[in-house]
Amino acid sequence: MAAVKDKCEEAIAGLEKLLSENKSLNAVAAAKIEQITAELLQLQTAKTTTDGEAENGFCPINRMKTGFTQFKKEKYEADTERYGELSRGQSPKFLVFACCDSRVCPSHILGFQPGEAFIVRNIANMVPPYCQNRHTEVGAAIEYAVLNLKVEHIVVIGHSLCGGIKGLMALPEDGSTSTDFIEEWVKIGLPAKSKVKAKAAGGDVSISDLHEECEKEAVNVSLGNLLTYPFVRNACIDKVLDLKGGHYDFVKGYFDVWDFESGVSTPTV
Repeated sequence: MAAVKDKCEEAIAGLEKLLSENKSLNAVAAAKIEQITAELLQLQTAKTTTDGEAENGFCPINRMKTGFTQFKKEKYEADTERYGELSRGQSPKFLVFACCDSRVCPSHILGFQPGEAFIVRNIANMVPPYCQNRHTEVGAAIEYAVLNLKVEHIVVIGHSLCGGIKGLMALPEDGSTSTDFIEEWVKIGLPAKSKVKAKAAGGDVSISDLHEECEKEAVNVSLGNLLTYPFVRNACIDKVLDLKGGHYDFVKGYFDVWDFESGVSTPTV
């Protein structure tokens, strides 16, 4: 281990010297050298098990440092004007509800740039009905996005192989639960479960097809729940806000999006 450490330190010193002595290096070469340096730093400490670092060749701190170094070089320093504008405030067009699932980051799959989307992530990308006594963190995010940020589009995005929807479909009919929070949360989607099970009754439908159908129907349940928030409903009536559903299939590489037919109209007097 000492030999590896010495070699890493020697290589890092050599790369840093190369950068300092060759100011004329083009940006691509300089970025590559910085990336190699960061990787060597990670290798140097990968086997350390103290001071919060992990075993088995993975150091969470160095992973984050390496990621930030890459982001700063490739994104931040390449577009300082954008980040300068963001320092003066935000005006996103979208409020996005997405799942916490590590495979379905909405900014990654839809290419949202910083400042474009106000994002809420939770288990199974669900929106609970309006209630001032429960799930207030979701209500606060919706209220802020609609009334303060004046978003123009709310999008609820479901996804393939969703563990939350799988849990919803497996909920015992007697209402019993085995978790502290998860099952109570996914019960928000019970109307979707009932609908797809009724459609599938008597038919030859696979479990995977049933789950995919529920993933999409749960999105529509959340879109309907959004209309129970007075400020959302009013904004839809005034046609300054619209609601859309989406479903990302990361196995097949598909993304579906649809307009939510809310049937909202201006009330007659």
